[in-house]
Amino acid sequence: MLGRAISFTTVGIDAQRITIESDSRGGLSVFTIVGMATNSVKESKDRVCSAIRNNGWRVPNLRYTINLAPADIKKDGSSLDLPIAVSLLMTLKYTAPSKIDEYALIGELSLDGTLRPVKGVLPIAVQVAKEKLSGLILPSENAAEAAIVDGLNVYPVDSLMETVQFLEGKIEIKPFFLNKDELFNQLNHFNVDMYDVKGQYFAKRALEVAAAGGHNLIMIGPPGSGKTMLARRLPTILPDITLDEAIETTKIHSVSGLSATMKESIVTSRPFRSPHHTISDIALIGGGAFPKPGEVSLAHNGVLFLDELPEFKKNVLEVMRQPLEDGVVSISRAAQSLAFPAQFMLIASMNPCPCGYFGSDVAGHTCNCGYELISRYRSRISGPLLDRIDIHIEVPAVSYEELKSKPAGEKSLVVRDRVNKARQIQLDRFKEEKIFCNAQMSSRMIRKYCELDDDCHSLIKKAIDHSGFSARVYDRIIKVARTIADLSGTAQIKPEYISEAIQYRSLDKKYWN
Repeated sequence: MLGRAISFTTVGIDAQRITIESDSRGGLSVFTIVGMATNSVKESKDRVCSAIRNNGWRVPNLRYTINLAPADIKKDGSSLDLPIAVSLLMTLKYTAPSKIDEYALIGELSLDGTLRPVKGVLPIAVQVAKEKLSGLILPSENAAEAAIVDGLNVYPVDSLMETVQFLEGKIEIKPFFLNKDELFNQLNHFNVDMYDVKGQYFAKRALEVAAAGGHNLIMIGPPGSGKTMLARRLPTILPDITLDEAIETTKIHSVSGLSATMKESIVTSRPFRSPHHTISDIALIGGGAFPKPGEVSLAHNGVLFLDELPEFKKNVLEVMRQPLEDGVVSISRAAQSLAFPAQFMLIASMNPCPCGYFGSDVAGHTCNCGYELISRYRSRISGPLLDRIDIHIEVPAVSYEELKSKPAGEKSLVVRDRVNKARQIQLDRFKEEKIFCNAQMSSRMIRKYCELDDDCHSLIKKAIDHSGFSARVYDRIIKVARTIADLSGTAQIKPEYISEAIQYRSLDKKYWN
């Protein structure tokens, strides 16, 4: 008898339908899995056979063939254990569920037949809903993640035996219900606040502008000035994440195995990724023998923070240029090409020199770095990469008077309210353009949405003549000015907005020439 079951596997951050076919014949006892299965899939034969035996069924010494169709797609991971076991039980005539073709099955089997959670559940759930199957049967620990998808019946099970009994109609399992409103009540609950930062009002204003327009930003200052503290509080003022953005971000985290528990079933706040400077280019950008998302994709719809930017290897920094420009990472292999979304805000910090105190007025700290050493240190960051960073700001050391004073300034909630209003203006403006914020504007869009009067043009001309800005920096200044206008609630870009935007490029001459 031929056994058959439906399952899915992930390809990039999407899912592909897989049909599992099982056959048994007399002869030497051999268990073969065909259909471009990786070692993790082929090893399922031992888990499946042990699970079947430990639940009271026999596995006769026969020749078994498991086919994973279509055969031209690589299958990786342990999520095919459950459908392989069910199809094998059908082959051995231990079960014959009539509606097996109406359900998709995923799950890793323990040797005793209980189910373990798997990764990549959300993209599979999205695809199951698109194909309008009756439901998805999966481990209980993955149920909350799959239930995010509207119009999908999710059936949580704990064991192979429970799965078989459900398919045979012997027991009833109610579809898992997830209260999305309650889940999103957790949105933007942070343990830190921008109010905690003493002083640094210019830097906090720059971060607000960056958050409102989705602009990349670099902070330069001596050790202990609060660069990392500021960066880690940026998520508290970012615009609220939408359900669509949350699902798209969770799909990336799911295939990376970062959301395998009910507590982390969906990303309810914008991600903040802070990789160490020893990271490799593949870990940052994504790839590998079986391409997986890198840090730039895990930061999709959120923030990628690179602390001590010059300490990163130069080749690692250079691979970011394409995703910074395009918002997507394209990975090509001989067998397939994949695209991972990578629409993130880059926030970077660095010292002005190797010792950190060049140009600083911190008492007791004198910079002894020579010109060549400083030049070599700063040259680790290329001009093309710097041009893709909209806002450059200096973060000076905090004075004792500021340190001993009580926190002052606005709380993150107040700032985020302004940021949300500015971002809504941008969403309304770009609803026909398929972009979401000012930082994503092309040159054509800048000409269309950023009209400047003569005074504004005069200011930019003086800045270009004085500092020698590139054409890309010219566009960046106008984009930032457009965001400042949105924060002010005005349609027209005024000269004072241009002046503020130019201030955010004032370090170009001081530090890079």
